[in-house]
Amino acid sequence: MTRMLDDVAGRRAPRPKRLVRMLWRWRCAFLALTVLATVALGVFGLGVFGQLSGGGWTPANSESARADAALREHFRSGNPDLVLLATAPKSVDEPRAAAAGRSLTQRLRTDSRVQHLDSYWPQGEPALRSRDRRTALISLRLLGNEREVTNAAESIRREVATSTAPLTTTAAGRAVANRELEAQSQQDLVRAELVAAPLILFILVRVFGNVISALLALSVGGIAVVGTLAILRALTEFTQVSIFAVNLTTALGFALAIDYGLFIITRHREELAAGRDVGEAVLASLRTAGRTVFFSALTVTLSIAALLVFPMYFLRSLAYAGMSVAALAGLTAVLVLPLCLLTAGHRVDRRRGSPPPGGRHRDSAAVECGQGFFYRTARIVMRRPLVTVILVTLALLIVASPFQRVEFGLSDDRALSASSPVHQATEVMRNGFDARATAMASIVLPGLTGSPSAPKLADYARRVSLAPHVLRVDTATGSYIGGSLRTPPTPLSARFSGPGGDWLSVATDAEPYSAEGRELVGVLRAVPAPVPALVGGDAAALVDTTAAVGDRVGEAVAIIGLVTFVLLFLFTGSVLIPIKAVLVNLLSLTATFGAIVHVFQEGHLRWLVGGFLVTGTTDTLLPVLMFCLTFGVSMDYEMFLLSRIMEEHRRTGDTAAAVAVGLERTGRLFTAAALVIATAMASMATSHLTPLKLLGMGLTLAVVIDATLVRMLLVPAIMKMAGGANWWCPEPLRFAHARFGLAEG
Repeated sequence: MTRMLDDVAGRRAPRPKRLVRMLWRWRCAFLALTVLATVALGVFGLGVFGQLSGGGWTPANSESARADAALREHFRSGNPDLVLLATAPKSVDEPRAAAAGRSLTQRLRTDSRVQHLDSYWPQGEPALRSRDRRTALISLRLLGNEREVTNAAESIRREVATSTAPLTTTAAGRAVANRELEAQSQQDLVRAELVAAPLILFILVRVFGNVISALLALSVGGIAVVGTLAILRALTEFTQVSIFAVNLTTALGFALAIDYGLFIITRHREELAAGRDVGEAVLASLRTAGRTVFFSALTVTLSIAALLVFPMYFLRSLAYAGMSVAALAGLTAVLVLPLCLLTAGHRVDRRRGSPPPGGRHRDSAAVECGQGFFYRTARIVMRRPLVTVILVTLALLIVASPFQRVEFGLSDDRALSASSPVHQATEVMRNGFDARATAMASIVLPGLTGSPSAPKLADYARRVSLAPHVLRVDTATGSYIGGSLRTPPTPLSARFSGPGGDWLSVATDAEPYSAEGRELVGVLRAVPAPVPALVGGDAAALVDTTAAVGDRVGEAVAIIGLVTFVLLFLFTGSVLIPIKAVLVNLLSLTATFGAIVHVFQEGHLRWLVGGFLVTGTTDTLLPVLMFCLTFGVSMDYEMFLLSRIMEEHRRTGDTAAAVAVGLERTGRLFTAAALVIATAMASMATSHLTPLKLLGMGLTLAVVIDATLVRMLLVPAIMKMAGGANWWCPEPLRFAHARFGLAEG
């Protein structure tokens, strides 16, 4: 080993050889340092679970967010953090129930954690009592940041659950919903890993026929995931991190890292089977597969980085998680894994000299590959390339067609399962109460204060009450219905006015995430106001989020397209191949989006993912997230396939033969890799949270489509049709590739 590594005398060794030489010389120190660092990062990263947030769906600087902040700061009102539903055996007005309700209200009013409280007791506000008179509401705004509010809401819920007889209390509101989302996310994470880890290990053992190789591939994923959890824990000190970032980290981390491990270990075993010793095999694997892994990890990292253009911390925190785990998976695969391969020697193979799972001796590939399934598939496809392209494209467009009916919404309590106590309590509010208690919009008029402004406020409220779907407008000057003052000011009306201005509470019969709800927001924002108005509420949050996504999605697509083109050009030296990759990925992603609408928005085939609540909408942020993730991940297979096609093309100069041999060499490899990724992502679809179900199923479907219809059929057909044009490059770009390109050696 040492003689082989030191055989370059009098000249500087190539970088892969210098790296392997350094790893071998300091192998004990590197292994010890890797183990110690992994343990330390693991201990630190475990603290992330107490620091995650459940929100981040709406831009912090949007009009709806500013309206909510103004209500909290100046009026101690707005959407409550916690809503307690107090249910009496007969009626909330029965003496014993009313006395318990007044006692509970008074106790909460003096609680240091409560900023503001609205209760049915003692005033008996009809909007806060259910139509059957058995349930009343107590709405609370709590003090502190998001984490403090969530903890306070959970504590209050537990305290009142056992001390309000004869009333029975349940809880709703965004704070307890966030707590339940966090708890369910952690439970789903444990269950998903218990399901996925044995299956992935089984798949790897079947692929390699060797437990040591399988464990080495898994170890790459473990190190990447542990490191990313530590990074997320550090980020929580500076910014909010979504609870879904951890689920994405584990699923994507193991999927990518095992992909990279598969590619390097398979190439290493192939070189061993070709007669190289261990050191030479590691060097050859780093020069070839290692460089492909480097480009793949870089492509995935930069594709996910496109999520940073969006102002919602939900997407930003998932970008931090995805970028970190992709980069760490790539670094671990090219730094730690070679050291493990050097140490393991021939034990990574079934038996010394046995053929690797991805192919035979490379010098006889053109002859022996002709007997393989993937070689024969490529040859069949390339006999009728145009027919193949037309048929596959039509099939993908048919699957994509439901995406034309997409209706965007945002996740709410219905993201939880039907058995969730928070969801059940919110359903009681949604169906059992007057619309004024549940379906609300808020209009804040900063700076409009004092009695001289009362006529302007009254005139504005009348005009707002005439808008379609508006049932009632409550203001400091009274309540308006259909353009008329129906109820003069009462003591409760004082809450609509303060030193920061006035605000209006708008009751509506439009569902917040419906087309009517979005139209109503536009109508309200178009009503001339005496001062610049801020329209808030759930419908306004959806409108603002959709607008933010729409404003920036072009920028994200441009970033991903540019990254894909530049990196694939540097990898291949071709202009056509990167363009083909972008177009084919867009086609397969559109098909995935169509399937998501068909299943999650319209409710067809939902038994495939264990059932969920159908809302008739698709979360506006998840397709964006899937686009960036899947575009990057699909480049794994593109680069794995292209690396072998280019290697064979350099050897023979025959494009058709290169495509067939390249597919035969990598077909089993990327099929196994796709199976691993699909298993990891499908385990996420076992979640009880609808967003994770959608993300898991969507990514699984995207990977399956990419590994079958795209890589096995579309890519060979298109490359056959292009022929020699696949490798065309204008002279200036050819010079740039010669100067900056980095292909397999």
